[in-house]
Formats: sequence, structure tokens, C-alpha cells
Amino acid sequence: EATSGKLKLSSQVMWPACLELSRIRNGVCYPAAGDGDVEDACEMYARAANMFKMAKNWSAAGNAFCQAARLHMQLQNKLDSATSFVDAGNAYKKADPPEAINCLNQAIDIYTDMGRFTIAAKHHITIAEVYESELVDIEKAIAHYEQAADYYKGEESNSSANKCLLKVGHYSAQLEQYQKAIEIYEQVAMSTMDNPLLKYNAKEYFFKASLCHFIVDELNAKLAIEKYEEMFPAFTDSRELKLLKKLLEAHEEQNSEAFTEAVKEFDSISRLDQWLTTMLLRIKKTIQGDAGDLK
Repeated sequence: EATSGKLKLSSQVMWPACLELSRIRNGVCYPAAGDGDVEDACEMYARAANMFKMAKNWSAAGNAFCQAARLHMQLQNKLDSATSFVDAGNAYKKADPPEAINCLNQAIDIYTDMGRFTIAAKHHITIAEVYESELVDIEKAIAHYEQAADYYKGEESNSSANKCLLKVGHYSAQLEQYQKAIEIYEQVAMSTMDNPLLKYNAKEYFFKASLCHFIVDELNAKLAIEKYEEMFPAFTDSRELKLLKKLLEAHEEQNSEAFTEAVKEFDSISRLDQWLTTMLLRIKKTIQGDAGDLK
């Protein structure tokens, strides 16, 4: 009853917003004159949207925020328009992911036009996350993470850019785009290895780049590992490098048991995540007569 009451109230607020602004044709709102009227209608749409949110009617909330965004743009209130498009996107995320992306893209267009690239980058990340979790379109998620990284780099927000690039590297490797993943992991490793607070992470990125090399070609992996040791001496004493050397040896001998044993030993101290497990399995499958698991 409480929910239906909220819906009724929000609809009651929405309707005057249309009337304030328009004459009704076939149930569609058409803008009328006067800036004062339009401002009043903006306010009513925003109130209605928030009431729809309270009632968890996400599509109606998204629609009301969209109407407010378009009216703000009509009044040349660009920032208010962008904010309303973001509010619309956040509401639609819960009910209509493609429409959420559409609204967020409209907000991004406004922010980039205003030179607000850091905010635009943040919303590209939101779109990437919708593609990751709701629509499961990893190629499009990658594209939005890349765009976010570009904007962050342009604003000298290198730490934020690296977070986005690591997502691109992660998914590129999953999609077997190993060269792209290698370049990203190397780039991020080099940008973090001289930072006292972040250099500990560099060995992880060199490790991931090494695994991508290993999947493509064993000799390439050996050469890459030597290069990484020269560039970053702390990599030499890492557990990750010790594992890589054991894996290379097992692979050379085509010994799948030794390969599995090395992985198990590493996993007993540092738990392997899904990505690392996937990459190690892909390497192990190149050993002749391998059963294709890590057990």
C-alpha cells in the first residue's frame, strides 16, 4: 500500500509538470513558452523522479529525470542537464541498462563539451561496468575503460588512468588479445615501479605480462622475464618469478606434473584468482598429452 501510495503521488506530481510545460498530444509532453514555466516544470519532473525512486519504479524515475535534463538544456543550464542525465542513468541501471548507457552518454557529451574530462571519465567507467555486469559485452566495456584512461591521462590523473588500463589488460588477455595485454601490463608496471607506495604492485604486473608472453611463445617469455629483471631488480627475488622459472622448466621438459606441482605450491601461499588460473591453464594445455586442469 505504501508503494502504491508513492506511485500515485509521484504520478500526481508528474502530470502538472507536463501541463505546466505543454499541451498534451497523444500523451506526449510538448514544451510551451516562458522560461519561468520551463523552470517550474523542471522542478516538478525532479520531484516526481525522486518520488518514483522512493517507490522503486526505476523506469518512471529515469524517464522523469530525462525530461528534466532536456528542459535544463533548453534553458542552457548545461551542468543541471548533465546531472539530471546522470540521475536518469543511475535509475535506468536498475531496470533498463541500454537506456542507462544512453543517458550517461548524453551526460558525457555535455561534460566533455564543458572540458570536465575527469567527470566524463568517471561516467565512462560506470558505462563500462554496465557492459561488464549487466549486458556482458566485454569489447564495449574495454572501449569505455580505454576512453576513461585517456581522459584521466589528459588530466594527469595517472593512478586513475592505470586502474582503467588494468581492466583493459585483464579483459584483453581473457579475449586472447595478448600483445595488447602485454603492452598495458608493461606500461603500468613501469609507471609504478619508481613510486615508493606502488612499486610493490609492479611485480604483479610484470608477472601478468610474463604469463601472456608464455601463452604466445616460450622463448618470448624467457626474453621478457630477463628484461623485467633488469628493469626491476626487486622482481628477481619475488615468488612470482620463481614460479615462472619452474613453469618454464616444466614446459621445456613437457612435464605437466611438475607444472601442476609448481602451481599448487604457489597457490598454497598466494591464492590464485580466476584470471591467473585461466592463464595458467592455457599455458598448461600447450604441454603435449595434458589433461587440461591444474589438479
